[in-house]
Order: sequence, then C-alpha cells, then structure tokens
Amino acid sequence: MDVSTSSLDKSSRAIREMFAGVAPRYDLLNRLLSGRRDVAWRNRAARRLGARPGETVLDLCCGTGDQALTIARSGARVVAADFCLPMLSLTRTKEPKGARRLELATADALALPFPEGRFAGVTVSFGLRNVADLDRALTEIHRVLAPGGRIVVLEFALPKAAWFRGLYLFYFRRILPVVGRWLSPRGSAYGYLPASVLEFPQREGFTARMGAAGFAASAYESLTLGTVCLYSGRKGGPVDG
Repeated sequence: MDVSTSSLDKSSRAIREMFAGVAPRYDLLNRLLSGRRDVAWRNRAARRLGARPGETVLDLCCGTGDQALTIARSGARVVAADFCLPMLSLTRTKEPKGARRLELATADALALPFPEGRFAGVTVSFGLRNVADLDRALTEIHRVLAPGGRIVVLEFALPKAAWFRGLYLFYFRRILPVVGRWLSPRGSAYGYLPASVLEFPQREGFTARMGAAGFAASAYESLTLGTVCLYSGRKGGPVDG
C-alpha cells in the first residue's frame, strides 16, 4: 500500500507524541525485539555509507542516536537530526564523556533546515515509514545531498519466503505488540509498528520511489531472512575518489 494514502495517523503531532512516549524504553525494546540484530543492521548501514574522515553526513530521524554514533566512529562529522526532542536528548547522553562527536539538530524530514548540497551522505534508519509524505521526504534528502552524495536507508520488510512469512507475521502482529505493552509506557506504538511496515513500499517499490526522487543506482539488500532491507543510492553528479 502506498504510504501517501496511509490510513495511519502520521501527522507530525501524532508521530512526535508516540516517540516521546516510547523514548525511555526505546533502546531496550530495540535490542530485545530484534535479538540485538539492530546493532548489526546499523553497522552494515554505516559500512554501506562509507563515510570518510572530514565528510559531513546527516543521520535523519536519528532517534536516540545509535546510527549517528556508529557513523561517527569513521571520523566523519555527523549531524543527528530528529523532530522528537525527548529522543534527541537521549542521543547526547550516549556520547563518550568529554567528547562531542555529533551536531544535534531539530528537523522535520518534510522540510529540512539545511542548505542545498550540504551533505556527502544521508542515512535514515527505520524512520521513513513514519513520514506523512514519503516522496516529499525523499525529495528533501536529495536536495540536501551534494552531487555524488550517498543515501542509505534501513527499513523493515516482509520476508519473501512463504514458509517464514507466516511465522514472521504471527510474531509481528501478535507477540511484538504484547511485549511492547508490557515493557513500554506507550505500548500502543508497537501495534502501530507492524501496521506501518505493512503499508510501506517493499523492495522494488521503494527503489522506484527513490528513482522518482532523482536518485541513481538505487538498489536494495535483504538482511536477516528478508525482515529488513538496506537500500542505497546516490545523487547524480561527480563522485569523489
């Protein structure tokens, strides 16, 4: 289903309030519900981005900063941006003592407060399915990338293998929301999660949207039996190195 016709409430107010509510237990539930695979996914995304020392990159919808901090280990300058302040404030607490590796920014994916061509790369981890207008968000990302700049997106997906899809959907629809309600003060977010994944364009559907926004070489890689996809592309123009 096309995210732009979503029946879910993806207004800025609703999404901001939902993530503010889950912020205190967000990292715990990420590790628990993914079996710590989320750490490996973010490492894979950082390697795919290939940020180099001195480059400036944007981690959009940064949440509590795990992806941004992973990228920062490369020596790149990382702007960690989100429009949910309780999530963004947790990002700062994760930085090593005495070190400020990240520049934090309050930013809405639909209207980024950055000049055209500022970033050598942009990552979004598990955030684009929450935006009210996917195509506008992709267009904004394209605008703030420099020519030749890279985009890397992590997002949940439905497994292709029929034998596994049924098991996964049972877990996703039945077990995950129950665990979320037990452990999070805003457990309803973990009912929203599977619904938002089911409505998000899958694999070729999303790479087509990337292409429509102007990205070249759009491709995807399935991870963890197809439950997550790693998407990548670049803005047309000269590529450094």
